[in-house]
Amino acid sequence: MRSASAAPRWALLSSGCAPVLLVGSWAIAQARQGPEYDPAADTLSVLASYGAASYWLMTGMLLALGTCYVMTAYALRQAATAGRLALAGGGLSALALTLVPAPSSGGALEHGAVATVGVVLLGAWPPLAAARAGAPTPWGLRFDVSLAASGVMFASALWFWAELQSGRAPGVAERVVTFLHALWPFLVVLSCRRSAAA
Repeated sequence: MRSASAAPRWALLSSGCAPVLLVGSWAIAQARQGPEYDPAADTLSVLASYGAASYWLMTGMLLALGTCYVMTAYALRQAATAGRLALAGGGLSALALTLVPAPSSGGALEHGAVATVGVVLLGAWPPLAAARAGAPTPWGLRFDVSLAASGVMFASALWFWAELQSGRAPGVAERVVTFLHALWPFLVVLSCRRSAAA
């Protein structure tokens, strides 16, 4: 742990904005896409593809989401450096997705590769950020809690991969994994602030 002080208020703001931006943007985008869009069967990449009704909305959301992750990683001084770098890398992956959006139909190797890097980094950051054993630690940075969070994120990512293969409900699985990725930094920042206030 680099500091026992609370994460700055802007870390609370940036981490808290991430899940709100994510869910709000996909809700608006799927409404704009119309009835032909099936949120259970269609992925978020469909909403952000070239020619989609909400291409610019989803591109803006990715830019804001990536920035939130990077700002949170910078501010979260209580976390170990490796975890902060992984979280920032996940944010940079979100930013990079705007450069390689999915095509309007079919897949894209570049898009899939960047998205996979982001999923791995955002899934791996919790245990990498955990504090060393023996130090007084906010619950969100305890190794056991962080490992459990990471396990849930990777399990949801595997579920998403399985749904992509089967075609049953990849949209649902993707929303779960991306929401978990967006929510966990906020919970960690909350735990750091509560620990510092205690």
